[in-house]
Amino acid sequence: MPTKELTDRAYDFITEDDDRSCENIPESACKEAPGNFFKNAFNGTSTKLAEQIASPGLVLPWLLSAIGAPATLSGFLVPINRGGSLLPQLAVSGRIRAFDVRKWFWVGAGVTQGIALLLIALVTLLMQGLIAGILILILLAIFSIASGVGSVSFKDVLAKTIPKGKRGTLLSVRATLGGLLGLIAGWVIHTYVGDGEDVSIYVMIILAASALWFIAALLFALIKEEPGATDGGRSAIEESKKGFYLLKKQPAFAKFIAVRSLLLSIQLAVPFYAILGRDFTGTELSSLGIFVIANSLAMVLSSYFWGRFADRSSKFSMVFGGIIGIVAGLFAVFFYIIPENLHSDVLYSAVFFITGIGHAGVRIGRKTYLVDAAPELDRPLYVSVSNTIVGIVTLSSAALGLLADLISVEFLIGLFVAFMIAGVILAMSLPKAEEMVVSSDSDK
Repeated sequence: MPTKELTDRAYDFITEDDDRSCENIPESACKEAPGNFFKNAFNGTSTKLAEQIASPGLVLPWLLSAIGAPATLSGFLVPINRGGSLLPQLAVSGRIRAFDVRKWFWVGAGVTQGIALLLIALVTLLMQGLIAGILILILLAIFSIASGVGSVSFKDVLAKTIPKGKRGTLLSVRATLGGLLGLIAGWVIHTYVGDGEDVSIYVMIILAASALWFIAALLFALIKEEPGATDGGRSAIEESKKGFYLLKKQPAFAKFIAVRSLLLSIQLAVPFYAILGRDFTGTELSSLGIFVIANSLAMVLSSYFWGRFADRSSKFSMVFGGIIGIVAGLFAVFFYIIPENLHSDVLYSAVFFITGIGHAGVRIGRKTYLVDAAPELDRPLYVSVSNTIVGIVTLSSAALGLLADLISVEFLIGLFVAFMIAGVILAMSLPKAEEMVVSSDSDK
């Protein structure tokens, strides 16, 4: 059977599309949709696996410890990673709009991320202590800024190459395949890394992640993207003014950003679940693999469901994902009242598993919602405004960590659960994605 025919059949089967409908993209792009779907899917498989094995929240703290960097530097990893990837987007979205083919921004970002990880591996191999730790943070910042550029480009290319109604499915396939490989990687890390301080092991892990980013960049370069509109290119200052205009004139968009910011608590709570788990179980939960396995298993089991669900109602994907996140937070605190003989690593790891399922629902739902809702010409602006504001919220949330020392970890988890509840309630009042924008802003 010819490769194209096999690709078309696989695409129809996965997306459950018998008549090959192509809503919101031109006919020329429709013909390339099956091939683009799988190139994008395998691109995502590479990046998701790379994110698992070089996670700033899970792996890099152990790496810093292994090279003798001060423990305080680990507290900067997640804020730099999240904030660095989100904050610069408003400055670049206007420039991206000036190009009719935008996939090359993601390709360039992917190559940059691969180089940054390559240099992190080199620093790990050749240096020790404070200077090495600071250099790794600087390289992580470069990695994260490149990620932000790629994020704006990705959502725009996704909307231009994949029909509406198939985008959530694609996002779920990316996460599921990456999760399957993440399970294997988690087992390998859990079995062969453990609590070891052998720097060469971390060098190999980071090099593997670097190679995956180069592969992902190649796959994205192969996507066939039709030239798009280039009107409305703006400078960073003009883009910022336009962004504030959106928040003022599009109240549903502002509400979406508020929902996303509140439901960010699902992800922000994870490090504190680990701290609480260490207190309950009497262990350090120091095996990297248990985190990777729990998160990967959650992605494998739930991502395809969430993708199909988001294609039907991205709004309620966020709602139900948020509810599951609330359950995870309550389950963590529930350990205060169950007998101590039940305080095991295995039982407590369910907190991370449930959190992974909820986070997948929120992540796929909000990505699908925004891509479906934003008008074509200003889609990079909508994405960058949302990500920039959430980036500010992410960096600000680092201050919440002080509450864990000043008051208690359980109080902070309770606060995060309260934010999740507020996010779910607010999400229920969002309009359907196609009704978010009340009128086109592109000519204003």
